[in-house]
This record gives sequence, C-alpha cells and structure tokens, in this order.
Amino acid sequence: MFKVALETFGCRLNQAETATLHRQFLARGYQVVDDPLSADLYVVNTCTLTSPATAKCRRRIRSVIRRNPGACVAAIGCFAQTDADALRRIEGVDFIIGTADKLRLAEIIGSPVKLPEPKIVHSPVTTDAFTSPGPGHYPWNTRANIKVQEGCDFVCAFCIVPRSRGRARSREFGDIMKEARALVAAGHRELVVTGVNMGVYRDGGRVLADVIRGLGDVEGLERIRLSSIEPTTIGDDIVNALAAGGKLCPYLHVPLQSGDDRVLSAMRRRYDAAGYRAFTERVRERVPAIGLGTDVMVGFPGEDERAFESSLALVEEFPFTNVHVFSFSARPRTTAYAMKDKVPVDVVAQRSAVMHRLAESKKSEFYRQHAGAIKWVLFEERDAGGRVLGFTDNYVRVAVESGLDLGNRLGRVRITGVDAGRARTPLVATGELIELETAREAVKAS
Repeated sequence: MFKVALETFGCRLNQAETATLHRQFLARGYQVVDDPLSADLYVVNTCTLTSPATAKCRRRIRSVIRRNPGACVAAIGCFAQTDADALRRIEGVDFIIGTADKLRLAEIIGSPVKLPEPKIVHSPVTTDAFTSPGPGHYPWNTRANIKVQEGCDFVCAFCIVPRSRGRARSREFGDIMKEARALVAAGHRELVVTGVNMGVYRDGGRVLADVIRGLGDVEGLERIRLSSIEPTTIGDDIVNALAAGGKLCPYLHVPLQSGDDRVLSAMRRRYDAAGYRAFTERVRERVPAIGLGTDVMVGFPGEDERAFESSLALVEEFPFTNVHVFSFSARPRTTAYAMKDKVPVDVVAQRSAVMHRLAESKKSEFYRQHAGAIKWVLFEERDAGGRVLGFTDNYVRVAVESGLDLGNRLGRVRITGVDAGRARTPLVATGELIELETAREAVKAS
C-alpha cells in the first residue's frame, strides 16, 4: 500500500479540491497520511495569490524533498499553472499539474516513482460547465466545502487568479446536489458554498440562489454557508434568502479591498466606497444579526495616507467580525505589477499593523455585542485547554466547558463573555451550554 500526504495552501477552493483528491487516492488503495516524511507520494496543492504565498510553497516543497528525497513529489494547482518553470527548477519535483488536470492527479501518477525530469501536464482551461470526479473527503471537519464555480472574468488589476484558474465557469447543478447529498450522508451538517467568483454562477437558467434553494432541500443538511462573494454579484434573491431565516447562515464575506475611490478605480474594482456602503447598509437593514467579513488590501500603488485613512474609516464604520488584511504583493503578469508610485515597504508594514489592530478590535467588539444572547452552536473540536469550540450561524467562534462528546452536534449556548486570546490563540466568545439537539429532540445537557 502506497502512502500519500496531501498538503493545501491557500483558499477554500483549494481545500475542496484536495478533499476530492483525498477520496480518489483512498479509492485507489493509497493510505493517506499526515506526515509527508513518511509518504511515498507528496502532493502540494499550491497557491499563487501573492508573492509570499508562492515563496511559502517553494520553501515547503524544498524542505520535504530535502528530508524525504525518495518521495515522489507532485506540485499541482495555481502556482503549477502560472509558474511551471519555477517549479521545474526545484530538483526533486516529479509532476507539475496545472488547473485543468489537477483533479486527474491520481490517474496521471498511477504508482508513485521518481522521474529523471519533471512531467508537466497543462491542458487548455475551457469555459464549459464542469462536474467533479466525486465528493470530497473531510475526515476531521464538521463543515465541508462544496465547489460550485471556477475562474473569474473580472480581472482586477492586482489579481493573478484569471491566469491561474482561467475564465468563469460553473458546475452543473445536478452534480452539486449529488455531492451535497453524499457529504450529508457522510455526516456533514454544514456545507460551505465556494467558488472563485460564485456570485456569477450560471447553469442554464439557474443562478446561485437556485443552488441555495436546492441545498436547502437536502434532507439532513442543517446549515448552508457562503464563502467570499463579490458585492456587485449579490442580488435581492440572495439577500431575501439570508433574511428568510432558513438553513442559509446569516453571514457574508464581501471583499472591500479599499475605502478610497481612486484606489478602487485603479484596482479595477466594480464599485466605489458609496456603493459598498449602500450595499452593506441594505443587507444590515434586512438581516440585523448578520455577521460581516471582508478583505482589505494595504499598500496598493498610489495609496497615500488619505486613501489609507479612508479604508480605516470605512472598516471602522461597519460591525465587521472578520477582516482579512493583505499587504499588496506585486504579481508578474498583472496590471498592478508595472504600476508606478509604489508604497515603500516599511510604510506598507506600518499600515498593515494598524489595520490588523483595528480588525482585532472590530472582531472583539462584535463578539462582546453577543453577551447574554442565546445562540445555536455547531461544535467542532476541543482547544488545548479542553474547551469545546464551535461556530454560531453568524460565525462567532464560541468556547464552552463540557465533558460531553459534542463533536458535530448542535447546542444552544448562552454567550457569557469574550476570551481575548493570547499569542497563537484565537479570540473566542465564551458560553454556557444550555441544551443539546439530538437527531429528533433536544435534551437537557447534564
């Protein structure tokens, strides 16, 4: 029996694809192991979103090759698509598989062997509707990702994704439902709908709201959560679904990137600050308890102090619970790479630190607003201190003290406060378990 180690860098889409590969390798008789140093085959699903991401992938590949030189090494996905030559120069890499072929990896490799020269597999990426070769395998997760869309036509100035994943295309509706039923049958109670730009989903006459409705009809599925989605693609049908209070979780992660109109225009974003503000206010009016996440980029070329202050002010204005802060990374083959008026590295680092502090403050403030509230929490794991951790529907991470086995179970929790966290320990809300839901009834927790 061959052993394979699968490692994922980057986004939820990569996680979903690695989960599909996990199941394929199991079906071929492989043993999937955590430690690449004990593996016959090491697969790294790469990320190329930023220069630091690609550097991290290269370092990790070199480290594994150095410590396990006999392993067959396959680099797949986005970095393999855009920078095959850079990977080919790493001695010991055997397979470099691009976007269109990565989910055929198990078939391409067959039995893992070292090669005298890397085998590069790149096929044209079409815009045709696609299917998945099978459901993902998530042995340790309560939630499972379900990929519904791929690629992007928006071509923002800073973004390499249209080159790494191709143009926008959607997954066949029936194939989505087939995987959803399989994932629920495997025990998953929450599905996270994911794609590069999933708000543009189209399969025949169906749109993303139809996917949500279809998932809502899957028996046994408790929660549907949307991953990152562009603000200009969220119509009234999605807002209505959020407001309806069904299985769709009241949470949206909507990238902002900048609060300054001049910077947004240079980024080629499809909204201005006023439009983003109006959209956010409309959603909050319809769904008062909604959790909001966003992405903010600091240091984009031409971002002066006033532009940065505009971003700070807009983030401060809304009750964001998750703010992902990115420092601008100049990626070759993007419009922004050749832009002048670069922001000095030390200024970018300083602004990033300021935005990170604001992000933590906003998250803590949002969590504190829940003190005294009673919320359903889907429990996932225990932390190092033995507390059981899970998430509310609006994505508040909650910790409770309990000796019960709560994994993958829903419980009503009274939120009592906030644990501000320590180094390497995430912020959590603290709570008391009131009752547990079983398959057919809620029973008092002892």
